[in-house]
Amino acid sequence: MHHVTLIRGDGIGYEVTEAARRVIDASGVRIAWEICEAGAGQIEVCGKPLPDGTLDSVRRNRVALKGPVTTPIGTGFRSVNVELRKALDLYANLRPAKTLDGIPSRYQGVDLVVVRENTEDLYMGVEHPVGKDAAESIKIITRAGCERIARFAFDYALRHGRRRVTAVHKANIMKLTDGLFLQVVREVAAGYPQIAYDERIVDAMCMQLVQRPEDYDLLLCPNLYGDILSDLCAGLVGGLGVAPSANIGREAAVFEAIHGSAPEIAGQNIANPTALILSGVMMLRHLGEEAAAARIEQAVLGLLREGREVTADLGGTLSTDDFTCAVIDRLSMQTTSQ
Repeated sequence: MHHVTLIRGDGIGYEVTEAARRVIDASGVRIAWEICEAGAGQIEVCGKPLPDGTLDSVRRNRVALKGPVTTPIGTGFRSVNVELRKALDLYANLRPAKTLDGIPSRYQGVDLVVVRENTEDLYMGVEHPVGKDAAESIKIITRAGCERIARFAFDYALRHGRRRVTAVHKANIMKLTDGLFLQVVREVAAGYPQIAYDERIVDAMCMQLVQRPEDYDLLLCPNLYGDILSDLCAGLVGGLGVAPSANIGREAAVFEAIHGSAPEIAGQNIANPTALILSGVMMLRHLGEEAAAARIEQAVLGLLREGREVTADLGGTLSTDDFTCAVIDRLSMQTTSQ
Protein backbone atom coordinates (compact mmCIF):
# COMPACT_ATOMS: atom_id res chain seq x y z
CA MET A 1 0.00 0.00 0.00
CA HIS A 2 1.36 3.40 -1.02
CA HIS A 3 0.38 6.51 0.89
CA VAL A 4 0.09 9.53 -1.42
CA THR A 5 -0.98 13.12 -0.80
CA LEU A 6 -3.52 14.41 -3.33
CA ILE A 7 -3.47 18.21 -3.52
CA ARG A 8 -6.60 19.26 -5.36
CA GLY A 9 -5.57 22.86 -6.08
CA ASP A 10 -8.18 25.24 -7.46
CA GLY A 11 -9.81 26.13 -10.77
CA ILE A 12 -9.98 22.89 -12.75
CA GLY A 13 -7.79 21.23 -10.13
CA TYR A 14 -10.67 19.40 -8.45
CA GLU A 15 -11.79 17.90 -11.75
CA VAL A 16 -8.43 16.77 -13.13
CA THR A 17 -7.13 15.42 -9.82
CA GLU A 18 -10.29 13.34 -9.42
CA ALA A 19 -9.85 12.04 -12.97
CA ALA A 20 -6.23 11.07 -12.33
CA ARG A 21 -7.10 9.43 -9.01
CA ARG A 22 -9.84 7.33 -10.61
CA VAL A 23 -7.53 6.16 -13.40
CA ILE A 24 -4.70 5.26 -11.03
CA ASP A 25 -7.08 3.36 -8.76
CA ALA A 26 -8.44 1.49 -11.79
CA SER A 27 -4.90 0.32 -12.63
CA GLY A 28 -4.96 -1.93 -9.56
CA VAL A 29 -2.23 -0.15 -7.63
CA ARG A 30 -3.18 0.08 -3.96
CA ILE A 31 -2.95 3.71 -2.87
CA ALA A 32 -4.26 5.35 0.30
CA TRP A 33 -4.97 8.92 -0.80
CA GLU A 34 -4.70 11.74 1.71
CA ILE A 35 -6.79 14.61 0.30
CA CYS A 36 -5.32 18.06 0.92
CA GLU A 37 -5.99 21.60 -0.24
CA ALA A 38 -4.06 24.58 -1.56
CA GLY A 39 -4.99 27.80 -3.31
CA ALA A 40 -6.63 31.15 -2.81
CA GLY A 41 -9.65 29.66 -1.03
CA GLN A 42 -7.43 28.47 1.80
CA ILE A 43 -6.54 32.04 2.77
CA GLU A 44 -9.96 32.43 4.36
CA VAL A 45 -9.65 29.03 6.05
CA CYS A 46 -6.14 29.18 7.49
CA GLY A 47 -4.69 32.55 6.50
CA LYS A 48 -2.44 31.35 3.67
CA PRO A 49 -2.77 29.55 0.33
CA LEU A 50 -0.50 26.63 1.30
CA PRO A 51 -1.75 25.17 4.62
CA ASP A 52 0.73 23.70 7.06
CA GLY A 53 -1.32 20.50 7.06
CA THR A 54 -0.72 20.06 3.32
CA LEU A 55 3.02 20.42 3.76
CA ASP A 56 2.97 18.02 6.70
CA SER A 57 1.09 15.47 4.62
CA VAL A 58 3.65 15.57 1.81
CA ARG A 59 6.52 15.32 4.29
CA ARG A 60 4.87 12.30 5.88
CA ASN A 61 3.93 10.49 2.67
CA ARG A 62 6.95 11.66 0.65
CA VAL A 63 4.91 11.57 -2.58
CA ALA A 64 2.15 13.87 -3.83
CA LEU A 65 0.02 14.31 -6.92
CA LYS A 66 -0.93 17.97 -7.27
CA GLY A 67 -3.57 19.84 -9.23
CA PRO A 68 -3.00 23.33 -10.66
CA VAL A 69 -3.18 26.37 -8.40
CA THR A 70 -3.98 29.92 -9.53
CA THR A 71 -1.17 32.46 -9.03
CA PRO A 72 -2.17 36.15 -9.09
CA ILE A 73 -0.26 38.24 -11.64
CA GLY A 74 1.51 41.35 -10.38
CA THR A 75 -0.18 41.40 -6.97
CA GLY A 76 -1.41 39.05 -4.28
CA PHE A 77 0.20 36.00 -2.68
CA ARG A 78 3.37 34.33 -3.87
CA SER A 79 3.18 31.23 -6.04
CA VAL A 80 2.07 28.13 -4.14
CA ASN A 81 4.26 26.10 -6.49
CA VAL A 82 7.35 28.11 -5.52
CA GLU A 83 6.50 27.83 -1.80
CA LEU A 84 5.97 24.09 -2.07
CA ARG A 85 9.25 23.52 -3.89
CA LYS A 86 11.12 25.74 -1.44
CA ALA A 87 9.60 24.22 1.70
CA LEU A 88 10.24 20.63 0.57
CA ASP A 89 13.53 21.38 -1.22
CA LEU A 90 12.23 19.87 -4.47
CA TYR A 91 15.34 20.93 -6.34
CA ALA A 92 14.84 19.05 -9.62
CA ASN A 93 12.02 19.78 -12.04
CA LEU A 94 11.64 17.12 -14.72
CA ARG A 95 9.57 17.85 -17.84
CA PRO A 96 9.52 15.39 -20.75
CA ALA A 97 8.34 16.53 -24.18
CA LYS A 98 7.67 13.81 -26.73
CA THR A 99 5.71 13.76 -29.98
CA LEU A 100 2.43 11.90 -29.43
CA ASP A 101 0.57 10.17 -32.24
CA GLY A 102 -2.79 11.81 -32.79
CA ILE A 103 -1.84 15.15 -31.24
CA PRO A 104 -1.60 17.92 -33.86
CA SER A 105 1.87 19.46 -34.02
CA ARG A 106 4.14 21.18 -36.50
CA TYR A 107 6.92 18.77 -35.56
CA GLN A 108 7.67 15.07 -35.63
CA GLY A 109 10.35 13.09 -33.86
CA VAL A 110 10.62 15.30 -30.78
CA ASP A 111 11.79 13.35 -27.73
CA LEU A 112 13.55 15.51 -25.20
CA VAL A 113 13.58 16.21 -21.47
CA VAL A 114 14.03 19.51 -19.67
CA VAL A 115 15.82 19.22 -16.32
CA ARG A 116 15.31 22.49 -14.48
CA GLU A 117 16.88 23.66 -11.24
CA ASN A 118 13.93 24.40 -8.99
CA THR A 119 15.07 26.33 -5.90
CA GLU A 120 17.30 29.23 -6.98
CA ASP A 121 17.58 31.95 -9.62
CA LEU A 122 15.27 34.87 -10.42
CA TYR A 123 12.22 32.61 -10.45
CA MET A 124 12.24 32.44 -6.64
CA GLY A 125 10.93 36.00 -6.51
CA VAL A 126 13.49 37.53 -4.15
CA GLU A 127 12.77 41.17 -4.94
CA HIS A 128 12.02 44.53 -3.39
CA PRO A 129 11.11 48.09 -4.37
CA VAL A 130 13.84 50.66 -4.85
CA GLY A 131 12.20 53.95 -4.01
CA LYS A 132 8.85 54.73 -5.64
CA ASP A 133 9.70 54.14 -9.26
CA ALA A 134 11.97 51.10 -9.44
CA ALA A 135 12.24 47.52 -8.27
CA GLU A 136 15.11 45.07 -7.93
CA SER A 137 15.11 41.28 -8.28
CA ILE A 138 17.99 39.19 -6.94
CA LYS A 139 19.39 36.29 -8.95
CA ILE A 140 20.91 33.74 -6.57
CA ILE A 141 23.02 30.90 -7.94
CA THR A 142 25.05 28.64 -5.63
CA ARG A 143 27.69 26.03 -6.28
CA ALA A 144 25.76 23.46 -4.24
CA GLY A 145 22.55 24.12 -6.17
CA CYS A 146 24.31 23.86 -9.51
CA GLU A 147 26.15 20.69 -8.60
CA ARG A 148 23.16 18.72 -7.40
CA ILE A 149 20.98 19.60 -10.42
CA ALA A 150 23.84 18.77 -12.78
CA ARG A 151 24.37 15.38 -11.13
CA PHE A 152 20.63 14.74 -11.26
CA ALA A 153 20.63 15.49 -15.00
CA PHE A 154 23.60 13.28 -15.86
CA ASP A 155 22.40 10.44 -13.64
CA TYR A 156 18.97 10.67 -15.27
CA ALA A 157 20.61 10.57 -18.71
CA LEU A 158 22.48 7.40 -17.76
CA ARG A 159 19.41 5.65 -16.34
CA HIS A 160 17.12 6.54 -19.24
CA GLY A 161 19.40 6.13 -22.23
CA ARG A 162 19.84 9.81 -22.97
CA ARG A 163 23.03 10.37 -24.91
CA ARG A 164 23.50 14.14 -24.76
CA VAL A 165 23.13 16.88 -22.15
CA THR A 166 22.91 20.50 -23.29
CA ALA A 167 23.44 23.19 -20.65
CA VAL A 168 21.41 26.37 -21.26
CA HIS A 169 22.75 29.71 -20.00
CA LYS A 170 23.32 33.42 -20.55
CA ALA A 171 26.89 33.48 -19.25
CA ASN A 172 27.99 35.84 -22.01
CA ILE A 173 26.13 38.58 -20.10
CA MET A 174 25.62 37.23 -16.55
CA LYS A 175 29.20 36.15 -16.13
CA LEU A 176 29.13 35.57 -12.38
CA THR A 177 25.77 33.82 -11.86
CA ASP A 178 25.35 31.91 -15.10
CA GLY A 179 29.13 31.71 -15.28
CA LEU A 180 29.13 29.78 -12.00
CA PHE A 181 26.37 27.51 -13.30
CA LEU A 182 28.44 26.68 -16.40
CA GLN A 183 31.64 26.18 -14.45
CA VAL A 184 30.04 23.68 -12.09
CA VAL A 185 28.16 21.83 -14.85
CA ARG A 186 31.41 21.43 -16.80
CA GLU A 187 33.08 19.96 -13.72
CA VAL A 188 30.26 17.47 -13.26
CA ALA A 189 30.15 16.62 -16.97
CA ALA A 190 33.80 15.59 -16.84
CA GLY A 191 32.79 12.69 -14.59
CA TYR A 192 30.37 11.32 -17.21
CA PRO A 193 32.49 10.72 -20.32
CA GLN A 194 29.86 8.37 -21.77
CA ILE A 195 27.39 11.28 -22.07
CA ALA A 196 27.98 13.90 -24.75
CA TYR A 197 27.92 17.44 -23.39
CA ASP A 198 27.48 20.84 -25.02
CA GLU A 199 26.17 24.31 -24.22
CA ARG A 200 23.76 26.83 -25.73
CA ILE A 201 23.02 30.47 -24.93
CA VAL A 202 19.34 30.62 -24.00
CA ASP A 203 18.16 32.91 -26.81
CA ALA A 204 19.94 30.80 -29.43
CA MET A 205 18.49 27.69 -27.75
CA CYS A 206 14.96 29.04 -28.28
CA MET A 207 15.65 29.59 -31.97
CA GLN A 208 17.19 26.15 -32.46
CA LEU A 209 14.35 24.39 -30.66
CA VAL A 210 11.91 26.01 -33.08
CA GLN A 211 14.08 25.10 -36.06
CA ARG A 212 15.38 21.62 -35.14
CA PRO A 213 13.92 20.27 -31.88
CA GLU A 214 14.71 16.71 -32.90
CA ASP A 215 18.43 17.52 -32.53
CA TYR A 216 18.17 17.79 -28.74
CA ASP A 217 17.98 15.18 -26.02
CA LEU A 218 18.22 16.58 -22.47
CA LEU A 219 18.31 20.29 -21.63
CA LEU A 220 19.86 21.27 -18.30
CA CYS A 221 18.66 24.71 -17.22
CA PRO A 222 18.70 27.16 -14.33
CA ASN A 223 15.26 27.84 -12.91
CA LEU A 224 13.90 30.71 -15.00
CA TYR A 225 15.21 29.50 -18.37
CA GLY A 226 13.90 26.03 -17.59
CA ASP A 227 10.45 27.37 -16.83
CA ILE A 228 10.28 29.19 -20.17
CA LEU A 229 11.89 26.48 -22.28
CA SER A 230 9.75 23.69 -20.85
CA ASP A 231 6.60 25.52 -21.97
CA LEU A 232 8.17 26.07 -25.37
CA CYS A 233 8.94 22.35 -25.58
CA ALA A 234 5.36 21.51 -24.59
CA GLY A 235 4.25 23.66 -27.52
CA LEU A 236 6.41 21.58 -29.85
CA VAL A 237 4.45 18.43 -29.00
CA GLY A 238 0.89 19.71 -28.77
CA GLY A 239 0.60 22.06 -25.81
CA LEU A 240 0.34 22.16 -22.03
CA GLY A 241 -2.70 19.89 -21.99
CA VAL A 242 -0.56 16.83 -22.66
CA ALA A 243 2.58 17.83 -20.73
CA PRO A 244 3.38 16.11 -17.39
CA SER A 245 6.07 17.02 -14.88
CA ALA A 246 7.75 16.04 -11.63
CA ASN A 247 9.38 18.02 -8.82
CA ILE A 248 11.89 15.83 -7.05
CA GLY A 249 13.95 16.26 -3.90
CA ARG A 250 15.85 13.95 -1.59
CA GLU A 251 12.94 13.61 0.85
CA ALA A 252 9.83 14.07 -1.30
CA ALA A 253 8.48 14.24 -4.83
CA VAL A 254 5.46 16.14 -6.18
CA PHE A 255 3.98 15.32 -9.57
CA GLU A 256 1.84 17.84 -11.46
CA ALA A 257 0.63 18.96 -14.86
CA ILE A 258 2.40 22.09 -16.05
CA HIS A 259 -0.75 23.85 -17.25
CA GLY A 260 -2.60 26.45 -15.22
CA SER A 261 -5.83 26.30 -13.26
CA ALA A 262 -8.07 27.67 -16.07
CA PRO A 263 -10.65 29.20 -13.69
CA GLU A 264 -12.74 30.32 -16.66
CA ILE A 265 -13.75 26.69 -17.36
CA ALA A 266 -13.71 25.36 -13.79
CA GLY A 267 -16.74 23.28 -12.88
CA GLN A 268 -17.86 22.80 -16.49
CA ASN A 269 -16.57 19.22 -16.83
CA ILE A 270 -14.65 20.06 -20.03
CA ALA A 271 -11.04 20.18 -18.79
CA ASN A 272 -8.57 17.78 -20.36
CA PRO A 273 -7.05 15.59 -17.58
CA THR A 274 -4.39 14.02 -19.84
CA ALA A 275 -1.44 15.97 -18.46
CA LEU A 276 -2.22 15.11 -14.85
CA ILE A 277 -2.93 11.47 -15.69
CA LEU A 278 0.48 11.29 -17.40
CA SER A 279 2.00 13.00 -14.35
CA GLY A 280 0.42 10.16 -12.38
CA VAL A 281 2.23 7.74 -14.70
CA MET A 282 5.51 9.44 -13.75
CA MET A 283 4.50 9.13 -10.08
CA LEU A 284 3.81 5.40 -10.40
CA ARG A 285 7.22 4.85 -11.98
CA HIS A 286 8.76 6.78 -9.09
CA LEU A 287 6.94 4.40 -6.73
CA GLY A 288 8.28 1.36 -8.61
CA GLU A 289 4.88 0.50 -10.15
CA GLU A 290 6.20 0.20 -13.69
CA ALA A 291 3.61 -2.28 -14.97
CA ALA A 292 0.65 -0.14 -13.90
CA ALA A 293 2.33 2.98 -15.25
CA ALA A 294 2.84 1.33 -18.62
CA ARG A 295 -0.79 0.17 -18.77
CA ILE A 296 -2.14 3.65 -18.07
CA GLU A 297 0.25 5.22 -20.54
CA GLN A 298 -0.75 2.71 -23.21
CA ALA A 299 -4.44 3.37 -22.59
CA VAL A 300 -4.08 7.17 -22.78
CA LEU A 301 -1.79 7.16 -25.82
CA GLY A 302 -4.12 4.73 -27.58
CA LEU A 303 -7.06 7.09 -27.16
CA LEU A 304 -5.00 10.07 -28.31
CA ARG A 305 -3.70 8.17 -31.34
CA GLU A 306 -7.20 7.17 -32.48
CA GLY A 307 -8.57 10.66 -31.85
CA ARG A 308 -12.22 9.65 -31.48
CA GLU A 309 -12.64 9.67 -27.71
CA VAL A 310 -10.88 12.86 -26.64
CA THR A 311 -11.80 16.18 -25.07
CA ALA A 312 -12.81 19.30 -26.99
CA ASP A 313 -9.38 20.96 -26.85
CA LEU A 314 -8.06 17.99 -28.88
CA GLY A 315 -10.89 18.12 -31.40
CA GLY A 316 -13.24 15.69 -29.68
CA THR A 317 -16.50 15.93 -27.79
CA LEU A 318 -15.86 14.08 -24.52
CA SER A 319 -16.26 15.67 -21.13
CA THR A 320 -13.64 15.28 -18.41
CA ASP A 321 -15.65 12.45 -16.86
CA ASP A 322 -16.25 10.74 -20.20
CA PHE A 323 -12.57 10.81 -21.11
CA THR A 324 -11.70 9.41 -17.69
CA CYS A 325 -14.17 6.59 -18.21
CA ALA A 326 -12.70 5.92 -21.66
CA VAL A 327 -9.22 5.52 -20.16
CA ILE A 328 -10.58 3.21 -17.44
CA ASP A 329 -12.41 1.16 -20.08
CA ARG A 330 -9.14 0.74 -21.96
CA LEU A 331 -7.47 -0.45 -18.78
CA SER A 332 -10.25 -2.99 -18.27
CA MET A 333 -9.84 -4.23 -21.84
CA GLN A 334 -6.11 -4.72 -21.27
CA THR A 335 -6.81 -6.77 -18.15
CA THR A 336 -9.41 -8.90 -19.95
CA SER A 337 -7.07 -9.63 -22.87
CA GLN A 338 -4.22 -10.76 -20.64
